[in-house]
Amino acid sequence: MVRPVDDGAAAARVAAVYQAESRRVLATLIRLLGDFELAEEALHDAFAAAVAQWPRDGVPENPRAWLVSAGRFRAIDGIRRRARFDASQHLIAEQYEARREDEPDGDDAIGDDRLRLIFTCCHPALAPDAQIALTLRTVCDLTTEAIASAFLTSVPTVAQRIVRAKAKIRDAGIPYEVPAPADLPERLDSVLHVIYLVFNEGYAASGGERLRRADLAAEAIRLGRLLAELMPDPEVLGLLALMLLQDARRDARETAEGEPVLLEDQDRSLWHAGEIREGAALVRRALGSRRFGPYSLQAAIAALHAESPDAASTDWHEIVGLYDVLLRVEPSPVVALNRAVAVAMRDGPDAGIALIDALHADGALTDYAPGHTALAELHRRAGRVAAARACYRRALALSEQTAQRRLLERRLAELDD
Repeated sequence: MVRPVDDGAAAARVAAVYQAESRRVLATLIRLLGDFELAEEALHDAFAAAVAQWPRDGVPENPRAWLVSAGRFRAIDGIRRRARFDASQHLIAEQYEARREDEPDGDDAIGDDRLRLIFTCCHPALAPDAQIALTLRTVCDLTTEAIASAFLTSVPTVAQRIVRAKAKIRDAGIPYEVPAPADLPERLDSVLHVIYLVFNEGYAASGGERLRRADLAAEAIRLGRLLAELMPDPEVLGLLALMLLQDARRDARETAEGEPVLLEDQDRSLWHAGEIREGAALVRRALGSRRFGPYSLQAAIAALHAESPDAASTDWHEIVGLYDVLLRVEPSPVVALNRAVAVAMRDGPDAGIALIDALHADGALTDYAPGHTALAELHRRAGRVAAARACYRRALALSEQTAQRRLLERRLAELDD
């Protein structure tokens, strides 16, 4: 059954379906066709067909199923045309023809093609950075620029990782299949990293006008829920808790004009209590296992923030203690920076400034805008206007996020006044 629409409405519908469904369609096509490049080509062919046919024939009742069928059959047609010149292509076309879009998953423990594709892209034959970059590009449609921002590396480097990963999959014949239950744990770290990077891009977008990309944050939480159902590992629960607790603050994190609102200035009545309760319960489950890791520790820190009625009553001693443990479990400059900010809230801005200065002296945060922003905030609180101004300017030069730039520009204007 289809719904007749005019050309403009059909075009808008195609665009909306692409935004909402293209990654699902691609993941399913990869499962059906078993070939990365062929599935991408089929996806583009399917949407091209939608642009041509939907204004004339109406929008299908189930657009995603229509697109999967259109892409699959166009891929098969293309292979049959090539079979005129290469006899081996005829057998391949027959194999694809024999497959059905609604084929049962059998013993497949993962009931979602996108989650299946994440595990596939995280095959141990691929380098860890390539696994994550390929998954972010393929499953979540992040741009190479956004992935580079998440990796704190250059765009050409990320592009090369993606190209090499595709070549490795092709040349090594890596199958697009769900790993056996015994193989799932070894891929879990990369999968968790992928989901969290997707959430971070939604929580604090690397570019664009708005601070957040709600679609990516929601997608990461959805994938986190699916993974928690599949593998209720403490770190899976910890990651889901962390995302829920951070996402619970979404309505208070920016002004109507899209400017960021710092945690201590947020209207906590806007925080989503249901997500906070769910996240806090997951934290207790994760920590209760005594097999927790960095995501569970970060979730515990987020829970302390979320359950505090205001910034003044936050248990900064406990938060610093959790950061101490987190630094031992997963040492990194970003964790050290966050710990320094917590120390500043507990012991005063000078204590935090000394710690962040040491990080900058090591060169760990030289090109990391949030590091300069945090240092600027502490200098401002300590009354060191010139030092604060210099740090805000450095952060502004490094930031590519429009909403964040507006905040930095306002802070500079306030210092000038």
